Amino acid sequence: MESDSTAIIQIENIAKVYEMGEEQVHALRDVSLTINGNEYIALMGPSGSGKSTLMNMLGCLDTPSSGSYLFKGENVSEMSDDDLAEIRNREIGFVFQTFNLLPRASALQNVELPLVYSGMSKRDRLDRAADALHRVGLDNRMDHRPNELSGGQRQRVAIARALVTDPAIILADEPTGNLDSRTGQDIMGLFDELWKAGNTIILVTHEEDIARHAHRIVRLRDGKVESDTENAHAPLV
Repeated sequence: MESDSTAIIQIENIAKVYEMGEEQVHALRDVSLTINGNEYIALMGPSGSGKSTLMNMLGCLDTPSSGSYLFKGENVSEMSDDDLAEIRNREIGFVFQTFNLLPRASALQNVELPLVYSGMSKRDRLDRAADALHRVGLDNRMDHRPNELSGGQRQRVAIARALVTDPAIILADEPTGNLDSRTGQDIMGLFDELWKAGNTIILVTHEEDIARHAHRIVRLRDGKVESDTENAHAPLV
């Protein structure tokens, strides 16, 4: 596949087959997708559609059975485990439905965590973490532990942790799934602002009202891309 200099992600004809005993499960079939910088994309589909498998591919948490994946022009399929770990740590900011925060660490310490192995000094790490928390509106909660924060505040800490390495993309998996609807909309407002600030966002969701925040909606069914459309109703914040 020829590299597109404007693309962060290029996947072409990828498939993923899992061996379940003697049975083969085709989780993805012939999927092609190009994602450029500062795009805001929602991946949608019912349970079993392949969206979680595709998210794992895009996040370099799994590799395709066939096809090619270029990340910033580099062939992910040929990378070592160490190379993949470096991409996950430096280039992709993950936001999960369950927050995945360390319970005994403060918000500041949780956000600092991805920088620990970067060779950066402790002072610089804390400054970067504080700046990320400022970006998500948590200046006054830096020393609080997760159990001292609301669900929305915990998700903001998780988003700050995703931002702290200045990644190429933010990959959010059902980021409002454990939040009430009002808090969920607050978090989506934050994603809108991050997109406006220049971040590339890939959102995995099964909720139409959440997907409507994205500017492009990719729908999967039975492991294939069913549609890939611009969202004319996305907020322009």
